Amino acid sequence: MNRKFLKFEIDLDFVLIAVTTSLKDYRICYLINKYLNFNFVRADDLAVDIYQGATPVLFSLFLYNWEASETDFYFIANKGSDGYLVPEMKKADYFLMIKNYIDDNDLDKLVSALNRIPEIVAAVKIDPKKIKSRENLLF
Repeated sequence: MNRKFLKFEIDLDFVLIAVTTSLKDYRICYLINKYLNFNFVRADDLAVDIYQGATPVLFSLFLYNWEASETDFYFIANKGSDGYLVPEMKKADYFLMIKNYIDDNDLDKLVSALNRIPEIVAAVKIDPKKIKSRENLLF
């Protein structure tokens, strides 16, 4: 009897930037809006089932849509109501997720601009495929 194996691979169609800062989420979004001419607005908290059988963990979420290229930006807190969104990256306070398309040149300019904001300690591009808990980032 022939056996066929189904290989399941998650399509990670987004870019991820880890942001480290001591500021509250609304304050850092205000600064990003000010320095980068974005328009992040608060959305309902992101509910993620991190622990099976337990109530979902809530993470603050801000949204912005770049209408010129139909690119969506999500600013997500790494520390939630009862745990971390990406536990292996506890030093990162927030994640900037970019869905749809962004040019590599624009991405480099964005990371540089984030690092120029005085209150941001570091903004680093992360490869989502190397994160163990990448399923938490799928919504």
